[in-house]
Amino acid sequence: MSAPNDPYDPKEVAALSTDELAAAQRAALAAFEAATDLDQLAAAHSAHLGNKAPVALARRELGALPPQARADAGRRVNEVLTALTASYEAARTGLEAARDERVLIEEAVDVTLPWDMTPPGGRHPLTLVQERTSDVFVAMGWEVAEGPEVEAEWLNFDALNIPRSHSAREAQDTLWLDPPDGGVLLRTHTSPVQLRALLARGAPCYVVVPGRVYRQEALDATHSPVFHQLEGLAVDEGLTMADLRGTLDLFAESMFGAGVRTRLRPDHYPFTEPSADVDLLCWVCHGSSTEPGAEFCRTCRSEGWIEWGGSGMVHPVVLQSAGVDPDRYTGYAFGIGMERTLMSRHDLADIRDLVEGDVRVTTALGREA
Repeated sequence: MSAPNDPYDPKEVAALSTDELAAAQRAALAAFEAATDLDQLAAAHSAHLGNKAPVALARRELGALPPQARADAGRRVNEVLTALTASYEAARTGLEAARDERVLIEEAVDVTLPWDMTPPGGRHPLTLVQERTSDVFVAMGWEVAEGPEVEAEWLNFDALNIPRSHSAREAQDTLWLDPPDGGVLLRTHTSPVQLRALLARGAPCYVVVPGRVYRQEALDATHSPVFHQLEGLAVDEGLTMADLRGTLDLFAESMFGAGVRTRLRPDHYPFTEPSADVDLLCWVCHGSSTEPGAEFCRTCRSEGWIEWGGSGMVHPVVLQSAGVDPDRYTGYAFGIGMERTLMSRHDLADIRDLVEGDVRVTTALGREA
């Protein structure tokens, strides 16, 4: 009898003749032999050994046969199933072996190839030179201080003795944030961090401040509206201009090697008195462009020297703004351009090479910074 819910109707039993089984066996064997890959073999298996295959249907008819015919028919069906299963397994084994052999050839990995053909990423040379300069001062016992790039007007100008009428406060020099009269700007120098350090630490104080600053400047070979500074501040008893000069000379030799030529030119900064500009001998023409008939040097504009930064003795008003007694303490401060430092170290003629994304430049400088 058929099983429950089985749609098979024993009244429709077909004769399990030897010819029908032999024909089903020949068709299955031919399909298995003709399969050239595992997908074709799987389709052949479904057609000839699946639930709806002729041999499977013949096996279901065994239950409808009389007892005397069931044993013989069952033996013949099992012989065909055994032969087909063996043929299928042999075909599958052969195709799997061929596939594995093909994969070993097509997906082979040459383990002798270099593993580092793609160069690793790295930090930008400006980051590396900032760390190098900071290390120079850390070795001298100074601290590294940081501060926000969006700064209050009082810290950026007022506390640094920069008067309201000073041109640096105008929109042509400073990037003010909306609303324009809100007293908030993108810092024009890292000097506000010096005030923050004095307010937090008091005197004596020795800090170096690396960071990004913003100014309304035209982009050319040595100027950029966004650049990096490293400022230093030393406040203690008895500090003089000689201490400043000694610090700058040691810093310059640490960055550029012994014998580097620098000079101080008198200048005026509201937050230092006296004040001086720090210049480096032009690293492209080495001063030769100042001679009559020499080729024009666009890096130093044939002046022979390039401004490296500003310096001077901290103005008493600045010390008072930070709550430091100017009658007891004196101090000196300086600010150095990191881009120009990097350009001088590597004889670059154009500051734009550092920010235009040329990996040949940044990779080469990153190895040497």
